[in-house]
Amino acid sequence: MIKKANLDDLQSCVDVINESFMTIAEEFGITQENAPNYVAFSTTLDKLIEQYDSGREMYVYITDNNIVGFFSLAFSESTTCELNNLCVLPAERHSGIGEELLIYAIRRAKSRKANKLTLSLIEENAELKAWYSSFGFVHTHTKKFDCFPFTCGYMEMHF
Repeated sequence: MIKKANLDDLQSCVDVINESFMTIAEEFGITQENAPNYVAFSTTLDKLIEQYDSGREMYVYITDNNIVGFFSLAFSESTTCELNNLCVLPAERHSGIGEELLIYAIRRAKSRKANKLTLSLIEENAELKAWYSSFGFVHTHTKKFDCFPFTCGYMEMHF
């Protein structure tokens, strides 16, 4: 079941984000030392509360009364919406939860009259890029930041 997150959910959301993104960090050699700002290391309760209080929409996937998936949507003044931190706990992956979350995010962006949904990911993560492409996202560009040992890839979907 997908529901909008509330303040009481946010610590569990932090835990899901950190555990989920840690597997990606391990796969791509990302550490606290070489990328302290990577989501697995930098997501805190204070940071999520700040985003929540600023109006970012946050959603959770609940199985057996436990939060096992998460994503947030940042709507801008324009008609662009940014998808952030879509993740599923490792033990729950490959069960369709990620797909449900993504489809829900797309529908939510459309319902708020966005005409474009954007996201960023690790460019070198070919499997994830292919997954997003299978839903209609198109790769637009890359950017290299000195603070990360990977290249950031950017994708978007137009409605």
